[in-house]
Amino acid sequence: MGRLITIVIASSFLILSACTQENTTNIASAADTTKQTQTLRIAAAANLSDVLPAIVESYKTDKGLPNQDIDVTYASSGKLYAQIKAGAPYDIFLSANQEFPAKLANESPQGENLHQPFTYAQGQLALYSVTKPLGEFNPAALTDLLMSDTNSKIAIASPELAPYGASAKSYLQSQNIYEALDKQKRLIQAENIGQAFQYAHTGSVDYGFVAQSQIIAIKAKPEQFVTLAPDSYPAILQDGIIISDTSTATDFSDYLTSKAGQQHFSQAGYLAVQ
Repeated sequence: MGRLITIVIASSFLILSACTQENTTNIASAADTTKQTQTLRIAAAANLSDVLPAIVESYKTDKGLPNQDIDVTYASSGKLYAQIKAGAPYDIFLSANQEFPAKLANESPQGENLHQPFTYAQGQLALYSVTKPLGEFNPAALTDLLMSDTNSKIAIASPELAPYGASAKSYLQSQNIYEALDKQKRLIQAENIGQAFQYAHTGSVDYGFVAQSQIIAIKAKPEQFVTLAPDSYPAILQDGIIISDTSTATDFSDYLTSKAGQQHFSQAGYLAVQ
């Protein structure tokens, strides 16, 4: 009788142990699933809207994460910076300059584990028009073109909010024509580089200073644009910064600077990151 009781107790213990292990496994599995499907939230500069969707899909394929949700919000870098400062819950900030990520890193409270900025791309500036042929003009002749076409309107992104707009302003200043164009009220300021492109692409303005990646994305005809020499305006080095401590944010940021990620940027019209 005593032996039978011992066997029953041992069997119950084994069953209980198995159930406990199963529950533990289920909880761990659920945790893994939650971790994998936790949405990655990215705040991205407007100029990335043509290349980032392809990088996101490649990342999910290469990493075997088809169910990984990645939400991307596109806007001017200055507007996104202000949103993050106001508490917007992004995991990664991909700016079109180095200034805003550096400010976030420097302004973080002491002790807060904020990551350091990283350079993921170098943008190029182009002049684009759907109404005026540009193919026969070299960059050196653009100054005469813009000044002689006195009734034309020229779109640039906001120099205060958009790094591509700041570079366009610097380019015009280096050619000593910014003040004259501004005084003639021929510069049409857009909120971001995406809006500047739309103004030019729809013919609302005669010319637009846009990102080379936008030209590549629409397969513009050679006569519709001139790519400005990289040494004629401040280098558009684009930095990112991880804001949260999620492992997916770190993994995706590493992917941007990997060989696979950089190949996407190169094909989209960006210069190689040194």
